[in-house]
Amino acid sequence: MPDAKLLETFPTPAETPFIVEHVCDEFTSVCPKTGHPDFGTITVRFQPRPAAVGGVCVELKALKLYFQSFRNEGIFYEAVTNRIRDDLAKLMNPAWMLIKTDWKGRGGFKSVIRAESGPVPDMWRQ
Repeated sequence: MPDAKLLETFPTPAETPFIVEHVCDEFTSVCPKTGHPDFGTITVRFQPRPAAVGGVCVELKALKLYFQSFRNEGIFYEAVTNRIRDDLAKLMNPAWMLIKTDWKGRGGFKSVIRAESGPVPDMWRQ
């Protein structure tokens, strides 16, 4: 089962606004219908809150271990995307966040799922 307890943070290193984008191009989970592996690219894009108000960023090794906890999980694309958004939003409380999952094609279908937290500026919705 995916485990949000694996996630860790560190204090935002700046008072001025900045954008963080982490891209994992080796994400795997399992199709709950067929048991076949699903492969995708996960993009985590967010604006942390300023350090003065307790802003934090997710630590990368912890994020990697969290993503790996999905490896054997039978879970739909939409559920993966929303679960990651919910867990990271709860952990960091960013000013805004966009989770984009881009799945390898199978059976003639390619899927891209987006889940947001907070008012994502239009320029970051790609």
